[in-house]
Amino acid sequence: MPRHKRQLMNQINVVPYIDVMLVLLIIFMVTAPMVQPGNVELPSVGKSAQPPVAPLEITVKADGSLTLRDRSGNATEQDLGKSELAQKVRAAQRKNPEQAVLIAGDKNVRYEAVLGVMDELQRQQVAKIGLLVQPGKQ
Repeated sequence: MPRHKRQLMNQINVVPYIDVMLVLLIIFMVTAPMVQPGNVELPSVGKSAQPPVAPLEITVKADGSLTLRDRSGNATEQDLGKSELAQKVRAAQRKNPEQAVLIAGDKNVRYEAVLGVMDELQRQQVAKIGLLVQPGKQ
């Protein structure tokens, strides 16, 4: 009796995969025209009647002194202490609640001094506090 050697098949049968892909293609072709694209209705905004308010600028100098500059109007500068500073800023924000406060610290001043000013303003319920920086050269 002759003995036949069995050989392993080392090829992949791709026919079932092609059948599945064709069925999926037909399903997508039939359902694609039925799908309605979603329309997003965006809210409309008119132009603001008032221009943005120029911010108050607090400068912490290298020696620790504080200067308040109001950029709106005549841009006056005043040298103040921490308690006077908070009162002036709150008074300015009572007149115009949208006015932001920017703190500019000299690069030689300790970071703690800048945070002290920010902390004092936050304790006095001053809104819209930010830090003023100068963009670096690239």
